Amino acid sequence: MQITGSTNEVRQAPAPAVQTKSRNLLAACLAHALHDGYTDSLYAFLPVWQAQFGLSYAGLALLRALYSGTMGSLQVPGDRLLQPLSSRAALALATAIAAAGFLIMTLPFGLAALCCGLVVAGIGSSIQHPRGSLLVSATYGSAARGPLGIYNFAGDLGKASLPAIAACLLPALAWRPVAGLLAMLGVAVALALFSLAPAQSLAAISKPDAGTAGRHHRGFALLAAIGALDTAARMGYLLFLPFLIHGRGGTSATIGLGLALLFIGGAFGKATCNWLGQRLGVVGCVIATETATALLIAVTLFTPLGPMLVVLPLLGIALNGTSSVLYGTVPELAPGGDTGRAFAMFYTCVLGSGGLAPIIYGAMADHSNRTIAILAAAATAALIVPLVLALGPFLRPPSRA
Repeated sequence: MQITGSTNEVRQAPAPAVQTKSRNLLAACLAHALHDGYTDSLYAFLPVWQAQFGLSYAGLALLRALYSGTMGSLQVPGDRLLQPLSSRAALALATAIAAAGFLIMTLPFGLAALCCGLVVAGIGSSIQHPRGSLLVSATYGSAARGPLGIYNFAGDLGKASLPAIAACLLPALAWRPVAGLLAMLGVAVALALFSLAPAQSLAAISKPDAGTAGRHHRGFALLAAIGALDTAARMGYLLFLPFLIHGRGGTSATIGLGLALLFIGGAFGKATCNWLGQRLGVVGCVIATETATALLIAVTLFTPLGPMLVVLPLLGIALNGTSSVLYGTVPELAPGGDTGRAFAMFYTCVLGSGGLAPIIYGAMADHSNRTIAILAAAATAALIVPLVLALGPFLRPPSRA
């Protein structure tokens, strides 16, 4: 559908051709992979930054929050400000800004340049998320749950590759050249998006029935709260994972391997959990993944390095699988039927949580110990189970096809 005037003024637009749909999905997936790879590649730098700048766990979390907090807080205003731009212009601009942020990090101005670069990179990623997901949702309409799962899966491919590449390069290069190489990759992706993303604006907004508007608002609020807690548990655990591996004798390369194993499992989890969510339902799938997340986080605390590396892909499946199911549910519960704004609001909640939660867990570790903070992340995952049971009445029954 194409929008003219207000968000409730809707006219039908011809459905995109199959080839156009594939190109649109590829463009969104490429942008998502790069930006999510940027986000999680920061974990590979944390031990280096801690040693160079003398930061505590809470200090590291605050440093990373400059990126994630900026990205989360600018979702809604960024979506509204750039709404007149085409998908091509918005996605390419987002990627170029994020790449510029990594380039700023390489400047020889110490912690100030690093902080400034993280903020600029966060601005770029705040643009990408709502516009990329809206592009997929608008392209596929009511059949968007599956493609949205593919889009989400693409983000995990970036998470699995870029942190591992960064961690493997760090022993051979200083961290600034590694950040510079990531910046050059972003420039290349921005150029590629000009040939893939559509040159026109797309929107996916439908006018809801008056009787369901209140239901959508209540259901969406629960969905956003679940997404925020799921992200809090994941980001809290990821803050400590490099230190868990290092504390058991792992090198920088081992940390990269551990992150890659976790994110590869996460990519597989997003693909399979999206499929299971369509058939078994959101509630059952989320209960299974969050219960497994809580249990497997605890397991990694008490296993040697070798067995822990074996457990990480399984933990990744549970840790990241939930987000794919929740993400595909956003269009179903979009308040007012405004899918673009719903994605921006959802990302504001989950990314804001992703920025705030590690600070809380980091302070907890600084004032008690790392084990208690990691167990708190596991407890956060378990807390989702009663919330998703409350979400059930707001959802459509699962498809058995």
